[in-house]
Amino acid sequence: MALLSVLLKILRGPSIWDVFMELMLFLGPIWVAVVVGVVVGWAWKPKWVNLGREKLSSLMLKEESSFGFSSLCSSVPSLNQLKMQLPSCISWISDNGVCKDAFGGAGEEMIPGPSTPLKWNYSGAHLEREKSLAVTGEDLEHLCKVVEEKDGGPAWIKMMERSTPNMSYQAWRRDPETGPPQYRSRTVYEDATPELLRDFFWDDEFRAKWDDMLIHANTLEECPTTGTMVVHWTRKFPFFCSDREYIIGRRIWESERSYYCVTKGIPCSTVPRRDKPRRVDLYYSSWFIRAAESKRDGRLTACEVILFHHEDMGIPWEIAKLGVRQGMWGTVKKVEAGVRAYKKERASDAPLSRSAHMAQINTKINADYLRSLENTSESSEAEADSSLEKPSGRGIPKFVVIGGAVALAFTLDRGLLTKAVIFGVARRFAKIGRGLQ
Repeated sequence: MALLSVLLKILRGPSIWDVFMELMLFLGPIWVAVVVGVVVGWAWKPKWVNLGREKLSSLMLKEESSFGFSSLCSSVPSLNQLKMQLPSCISWISDNGVCKDAFGGAGEEMIPGPSTPLKWNYSGAHLEREKSLAVTGEDLEHLCKVVEEKDGGPAWIKMMERSTPNMSYQAWRRDPETGPPQYRSRTVYEDATPELLRDFFWDDEFRAKWDDMLIHANTLEECPTTGTMVVHWTRKFPFFCSDREYIIGRRIWESERSYYCVTKGIPCSTVPRRDKPRRVDLYYSSWFIRAAESKRDGRLTACEVILFHHEDMGIPWEIAKLGVRQGMWGTVKKVEAGVRAYKKERASDAPLSRSAHMAQINTKINADYLRSLENTSESSEAEADSSLEKPSGRGIPKFVVIGGAVALAFTLDRGLLTKAVIFGVARRFAKIGRGLQ
């Protein structure tokens, strides 16, 4: 009723000009508040605002991407597709149409050779299509978070710390609320390079020489552009268990001779599921490899390998934990012996296997992109903590509400608005703020 009486009083003004001025004084601050609200709301828009656009993009991609794995890797998008599907990780598009993104320089593409990893310049459309690959940028982001211990998981429990003259080893375990036990290890190999260890863990042909659990390994798919592979493994288990088979997607990213190597279990319809060997669906085994200081002379002649591993083998988890604990050190020494044998074979100029060659096709990423992933993780954790500690709407200071009411009253009340209405609304908001505290 108060607002109605105000409007009637305005319309009864002595002249049209007075009515117009009174309406401007009455409606002006309201429109200013609306504009400020729209600007602030857009600046703080939640993630779900883009959900519809992402769903539309994914539907469009499904329509146009009826091609297979090989054609996906060889497709080159147009500039118009680039502009329409600009992802958030791209830094900018230069005036001459050359894309400068987080994964490399401007418009550069290098052909992979025996010692030269690929530097691939992703366009927007290619980044969207990359989501159909077996291993994507989301897997890289997850590995980065795990390496920095910012993935939000439980704390790691130390299991073991041992060393030999040529190697030092540490291992941790954690038990998530759901899923199998997870393991983290840090191994430093003396007189080894990151490239040697990168190729060693990827080389399935040589793995059969030192990993006596590997019965069979073959490559199902490979992408000569990104180095992404899909491999099929069969591994031997103890006599009381049937053998296990794995369909593994894997890929390597490189940043200044540091390598992020992701391998994980993926679904595959081309290999039929059988009773024996039993397929392991939940599998994750990834490495972060970089040069490290030698414990002998402090030079960067050693190599650090940080491994993260978990899998659901279909064995009770407590029994699996006991088996891992009993066989861990023996397995570590076996891997170290394999590394030394591999180093000798590479020194003899033996031809590279196909899988070792694929290990040298890496997606290059720059340090700024890695820092952006770290900052994103930190901001997400901070937002989660603040949302838990301080729910929305809580703790509205009473003096802010009352002060705003005073300012509004003396701004608008030119004989038109009653102060009683304004202060009544202010008191009600103040009570709401106290109730939420």
